[in-house]
Amino acid sequence: MFNKRYLSLYLFLILFSNFSYAYTPGKTYKVTILHTNDHHGAFWKNKDNEYGMAARATLIKKLRSEVAAEGGHVILLDGGDVNTGTPESEISDAEADFRGMSLMGYDAMAIGNHEFDKPLNILLKQQKEWATFPFLSANIYNKKTKTRFFEATKTIKLDDLNVALLGLTTEQTPQQSIRFPHDELEIRSPIVEASKLVPKIRKNSDVLIAVTHMGHYPNAQHGSRAPGDVSLARKVKGIDLIVGGHTQLPLFTADYENGTYIVQAGEWGKHLGRVDLEFKDGKVTLANYELIPVNLKNQKMNPQFYSEDKNALALLKPFKDKSLKLTSQVVGKLNGKLEGHRSIIRKTETNLGNFVTFLMAQSTGAGIAITDSGVIRNSLEEGTITFGDILSVHPLSFGLRYATVNLSGKELWDYLSQVAPLTDGSYPQFYGIKVILLNNVLNKVEIKDPQKQTFAPLSLNKNYKLALTDFIAAGGDSYPRIDKHPTYKLSSHIDSEVMKEYFEKNKVVQASAFAPIGNLVKLNEAVNPSLAR
Repeated sequence: MFNKRYLSLYLFLILFSNFSYAYTPGKTYKVTILHTNDHHGAFWKNKDNEYGMAARATLIKKLRSEVAAEGGHVILLDGGDVNTGTPESEISDAEADFRGMSLMGYDAMAIGNHEFDKPLNILLKQQKEWATFPFLSANIYNKKTKTRFFEATKTIKLDDLNVALLGLTTEQTPQQSIRFPHDELEIRSPIVEASKLVPKIRKNSDVLIAVTHMGHYPNAQHGSRAPGDVSLARKVKGIDLIVGGHTQLPLFTADYENGTYIVQAGEWGKHLGRVDLEFKDGKVTLANYELIPVNLKNQKMNPQFYSEDKNALALLKPFKDKSLKLTSQVVGKLNGKLEGHRSIIRKTETNLGNFVTFLMAQSTGAGIAITDSGVIRNSLEEGTITFGDILSVHPLSFGLRYATVNLSGKELWDYLSQVAPLTDGSYPQFYGIKVILLNNVLNKVEIKDPQKQTFAPLSLNKNYKLALTDFIAAGGDSYPRIDKHPTYKLSSHIDSEVMKEYFEKNKVVQASAFAPIGNLVKLNEAVNPSLAR
């Protein structure tokens, strides 16, 4: 006859054996997730000795040691967009970046939209030859086979705890990357894919982490952009943590939606995110979350300075040295700053936007020009300008070519009706065009007269020669496609080369010559009807 004590234990073991979980009941597991996102080629420290992979490697090594000493485990993740940014990275197709991430022991990364700024064969080379960790995305499919092109998930076993990773990519990737292979791949809804996979993953995992490149939009207000992490958490139950990227805004406090914690570390490795999770008897709780600055000048939260790891330096320095022959070329001087920071140029007209569109018009012989703000990647600071500075504005991987199209006044009005209301990375920068939107609807257009240097109302009966990039002409960044227009003509002018030649020819550029003049005005109240077309 069974002793009651042994009978209880026997029944417990039978009951517990029916579960797929292997964790020990009553035990508290400590899991620390370190994370970055939107690296964009910033493997080397900047001019002020801020961030850089070598200093990050030191910090990661320090944290691994501290967590291990407390009996915990570390998982290192990235939210995507490793590619596109600095010339020293782009010259070697981001080999330094992926080898650096491998050295630091990254466990996985999400596929970002800018991973497709290079041809697909380069992305596959990065994955197979330089990265020792998987590139995850559950919603990128092979068009022909209808199967997932990349791994969707990865499971990490920490003692007897199963941690599952699920990769997801913004569905706007085809519109937001320069060389997306439309004939080979398709992007499906990450939320739909997650809703199918999460219940299956949960059957064999204790902790589920989504590694995403979708963006964090507070209260799910994503506007014209595709749904992001908040929408994902609200619509798909069962994700414990979302490690995100894409919007490049650091979350200093974790968001919490529908039982899911959401974090994002900003950009360029300026911060290393640290999430301390505790797991006990099937429940995941957030014990601590912080963004640790990596040698930033204004890092009041953590004044500690991290020296550069010797092994990381030995790996990275040859790539930096290789780029110097190209990037150190002095091309001219700039008086004043040309503003291109994403937080500004994606919301308003800036002098750099005016400078870029001026160069587009001048190099192609067009009277007017348009570009999306998303392809302008950095500011130009006052002082000596090198080709490297220009390549930080116009990345090599973009290599945008300027094109022209001759439009009637009616065609131009219709085109601007779709372009002018665009926001975020699609926000238009103009040359020779002034636009007024009334309640986000095109109300007035004025065109610059090159002879009189004054603006006059757009005439529906006139023809206008418009300069634009091959990227937006083909529908990039949600612009209306116009490259099939019978007058469309692709030039040989490449964005970075045009700017380089202008500096070399003029020696000194005055930022004040390109000051904002009110190219795009948005009104929410009635204006004089006579202003309309």
